[in-house]
Amino acid sequence: MHTNALIDEKSPYLRQHAHNPVNWLPWGEAAFEKARREDKPIFLSVGYSTCHWCHVMAHESFEDPATAEVLNRDFVPVKVDREERPDVDRIYMLFVQASSGSGGWPMSVWLTPELKPFFGGTYFPPDSRYGRPGFREVLEHLARAWKHERERVESSGASVTEQLRAMIASAQASATPDRELFRSAFWQFRRSFDARWGGFGGAPKFPRPVVLNYLLRYFAIENSSEALDMVVATLHGMARGGMHDQLGGGFHRYSVDERWFVPHFEKMLYDQAQLAVSYLEAYQATGEQALADRARAIFRYVGRDLTDSGGGFYSAEDADSPDPDNPSHSGEGAFYIWKKSEIESVLGPGLAEQFCRRYGVEAAGNVEQDPQGEFTGRNILYEAEPAIDIGNAAENLFAARAKRPRPHLDDKVLTGWNGLMISAFAKGFTVLGDRQYLDAAERAASFLMARMYDRQSGNLLRRYSGNDAAIPGFLDDYAFFAQALLDLFEATASAGYLETAIDLATRGFGRFEDREAGGLFSTESDTPDLLLRMKDDYDGAEPSGNSAATDVLLRLNHLTGNDEFQRRAEKSLRAFVPKLKAQPSIAPQMLVALGRWLAEPEQTVIRCEEVNPEIQALLAEYRKRFAPYSVVLAITDQEVKDLQHAAPFLAGLERKGRATVYECRNFVCTLPKVMDG
Repeated sequence: MHTNALIDEKSPYLRQHAHNPVNWLPWGEAAFEKARREDKPIFLSVGYSTCHWCHVMAHESFEDPATAEVLNRDFVPVKVDREERPDVDRIYMLFVQASSGSGGWPMSVWLTPELKPFFGGTYFPPDSRYGRPGFREVLEHLARAWKHERERVESSGASVTEQLRAMIASAQASATPDRELFRSAFWQFRRSFDARWGGFGGAPKFPRPVVLNYLLRYFAIENSSEALDMVVATLHGMARGGMHDQLGGGFHRYSVDERWFVPHFEKMLYDQAQLAVSYLEAYQATGEQALADRARAIFRYVGRDLTDSGGGFYSAEDADSPDPDNPSHSGEGAFYIWKKSEIESVLGPGLAEQFCRRYGVEAAGNVEQDPQGEFTGRNILYEAEPAIDIGNAAENLFAARAKRPRPHLDDKVLTGWNGLMISAFAKGFTVLGDRQYLDAAERAASFLMARMYDRQSGNLLRRYSGNDAAIPGFLDDYAFFAQALLDLFEATASAGYLETAIDLATRGFGRFEDREAGGLFSTESDTPDLLLRMKDDYDGAEPSGNSAATDVLLRLNHLTGNDEFQRRAEKSLRAFVPKLKAQPSIAPQMLVALGRWLAEPEQTVIRCEEVNPEIQALLAEYRKRFAPYSVVLAITDQEVKDLQHAAPFLAGLERKGRATVYECRNFVCTLPKVMDG
């Protein structure tokens, strides 16, 4: 079996390609030097291990010896895992989107040896089809152009690079962000809201939890029931559809239709984390128990299927599942799809009929499975008649499904995505009071602290896989982990979490800050293998690092009273005013930070001897309401000593009697409520 240089990599995605006949190299100086020495362009292929079309292109082209011969002869082939190197991905995705009008994965880009792009796209079929040129045809055309039209190709690469620099250049902010700017995105989301199915826009439909975060805070600040209704309708719509794993919990990546019915079946950790928070916050705002139950189902799924034995969280599960012994259970979604006869064989005809009515199962199938548009008896489960009682049928079918070959698991641990999941579990504890959620959050935080963070240098690493921690952290990693530590601090009042968050925001964020224009770059200044240094400002499937970091700085100001955090956050907000004014819907999470900047800090502090059941009940009462810009803490006598340096305002609140409740706004407290007797 052919083996290439990817065999020594730790990324599951790169190792998937280690036995291609293509002589892949990982992104790095060895590949760049080879391109310069051999005077060849670089073919850059970017994807991730649970990407369906990445698998398709690999099977059709990268496993084909004839195609590999062309790649090896005329190019230096380089593979990048976009989840390991989002910085590389963002640069060349910007080029592909600008030059072709669309983007996605696999991403295919041709570069000069100086890393300047001159041609790119996404998936290329092996032969011309779907209106796309065939991959080998493209390779041969570009090889000829490199040999015979070198000046034109290099000129194109240089011109494109300058255009990219101009696109990402920071504008100097001339206006102060205000409440009108915070309000502005609401009307854009209102116009695109799908009142029938929930969500925003048409097919394909993505969850994009950052929009829900903004709308919930718009509801809180503007008292807008319409904003809350949009959030709740979206969350219920997703939960009823096939995008929600009705048996195992958790959510698939997106829906290919407008009604959340047919999903793209991969499951990503960052979706589970953010959607859990959305369901919890909507539960706080409405009191609807069904919303809390959806969050619990996400936590069960992550705890069961995406948690490392050491406490860290895995990255994703694939959409595809292979089964050489049973072709009817191979391919995308095969793990999750059912024939009615299979359900009957597990449940028996009576209970099966009830189950099928509830979940929309039909004998002929409810989803088209072949190019002719015919049904093949396969069904995606969705809530057709949710009121029907099915007893323990779902548990029985879940047990039967567990015997099928599982989709591929991407078991690398990413610091940023783990930060999002830690925040979700910490929020689960504060809202639902379930201690197992706090345990999960603290175990994951310990995992990262032990393997990914060097307290002495302040360095944070991005990826842990195969007992190897590597890759300097990006802004997202620092920001999401700092955010997670603040959520753990609010859940526990443990000074260590606050102190580490402060360190990440001071030493860590300082490496990324644009000290002239404001805001933060995605990478440190000394990253040697990048064409450009970008400043991410789009809140997409994940919040941008800038949005998260700005909000972290404001939270630290509200907890510590240190105005330096406020000053840095304000400078960041000002840096993004021009883009927010032009298109506020691109950065709803930055508007969440703006909402915090506009709000006066609120702190409810319970000073107590110990957090006993009485204090826990009082905490639960305060935490029951949705108050996104307030802090609720129970601080014991020992914790006061630990917080003296990190949060002198909190440490200065004295206990009188067994416990004392302080309700404070902008660091000014009303008369304390003394609990005694």
